[in-house]
Amino acid sequence: MSRTVQHFQDLRTLYAEAIATPEFQAAFGDVMPLTIIEPGDEPAEHDMPEPIAAQADCAGIIATILDLFNDTRLEPLAAEIAWGIVNSFHFVAGKLERREDGIARELGELVRATDMSEVFTSELEEKQLLCRSVAEQRGAIECMRDYAAEMYRALSGWPWSPARGTRASSASSASQIAAQDFLRERALLARERHLPQGPLVVFSGPAQWHDWQAIWERLDQIKARVPHMTLVTTGQRKGADAIAAAWAARREVQVPVVAYGLYGTGRKTAFTRNRKLAELRPVEAVLCEGSGLQANLYQLLRETGVPIHAFRSADQAPAQPIRRQVA
Repeated sequence: MSRTVQHFQDLRTLYAEAIATPEFQAAFGDVMPLTIIEPGDEPAEHDMPEPIAAQADCAGIIATILDLFNDTRLEPLAAEIAWGIVNSFHFVAGKLERREDGIARELGELVRATDMSEVFTSELEEKQLLCRSVAEQRGAIECMRDYAAEMYRALSGWPWSPARGTRASSASSASQIAAQDFLRERALLARERHLPQGPLVVFSGPAQWHDWQAIWERLDQIKARVPHMTLVTTGQRKGADAIAAAWAARREVQVPVVAYGLYGTGRKTAFTRNRKLAELRPVEAVLCEGSGLQANLYQLLRETGVPIHAFRSADQAPAQPIRRQVA
């Protein structure tokens, strides 16, 4: 038996002996009695994967790839392959979310209709069940994505981030009342998912930066003063922004991150982004010396009176590998 296969089986045994996390139990164990898998299907009982098996296999996929490539000429590619696996979950979750949004819009149009016939009521109930079924699918895939992302972080030392996008009655008839409540609940959940609360701390730095210890220490100090902070970065997947995102992903920190990337084209896009960052009214900012963009952001934040923690490129400590965080 190969070392990789044995490692994979040991991992499965380890998780089989444990209790699935509450997230997996909620997504895979507490499911609806009837669901519709595809539009046009009749409602039926469809099983979900067992929560413990889903959690163990989700972790095993990432761990197996990294273990397989370890100490071989393919090792430098392991993190890229593992990242792609997590991103596949994210891609499918996004498709399900868009499908759910489309069904929800159709539901809204049905709710506003005045037809009170039995056929209309049946169509409304079926559409609502379909929307809830897709929402359940999305929740399960997002659960696996988030856990696979955590395994990626623990084994590679870096947090996973997607290539694009964000990881959100009257007496008329019983069916219409239920649909309206469902749409209202769904809107509230979406706002909570995509608009994290708390004081904002802005972070920006160049794509070439290695002194992670100084950044982590300063962010630790800010977190101690602002325990419910939300970190807003300029969204680069390497360099200073990636170091800050890695700090925010640590288990003992767990700070929400808003990646404020570049949206649009043209020479002024980045400077427009800087102005909007300043308009967020952050309570503090951490800036690492880089291009004129960091200098421009420094000036904008200084004009609004935001306390700034500035790091000069020349003051960096010698390069060291980032610490890997154990799950």
